[in-house]
Amino acid sequence: MERSTRQRTAISSVIDAAGRPLSTQEVLDAAQVDVPTLGLATVYRNLKLLVDSGDIAAVTLPGDSPRYESTLHAHEHHHHFQCTTCKRVFDVHDCPGDLARLAPKGFTVERHDLTLYGCCDECPSPRKVLRPAGDARPEPGARD
Repeated sequence: MERSTRQRTAISSVIDAAGRPLSTQEVLDAAQVDVPTLGLATVYRNLKLLVDSGDIAAVTLPGDSPRYESTLHAHEHHHHFQCTTCKRVFDVHDCPGDLARLAPKGFTVERHDLTLYGCCDECPSPRKVLRPAGDARPEPGARD
């Protein structure tokens, strides 16, 4: 059993309190509030120890670095939403259910992961860019 350190306690507390998966940089930034001298290598080392002990879980999204979420609240099967603007990841607790009907005939689905991508409620949506009155430029992504 690994001994608890001030750094590990701060990292674990940040992840437990977040309520969503955090990137390594988000963990570092938040934990430095309690441990200002905390470094990135220490965060990586402690994240590995916390994953190995089952205290946190790694969330891996396609093409992205792992995020980390607490197992303290006994997460059931769930999915994720990633904001394409700020890159933060959020839990999605609804599930479309049995996706076996999407598999090719004769195939067996053992599990699934679903990631939704879009704009979170704190970021301005690219489709909702406000323009000054009289600005005739088309909305981003609009076709002529």
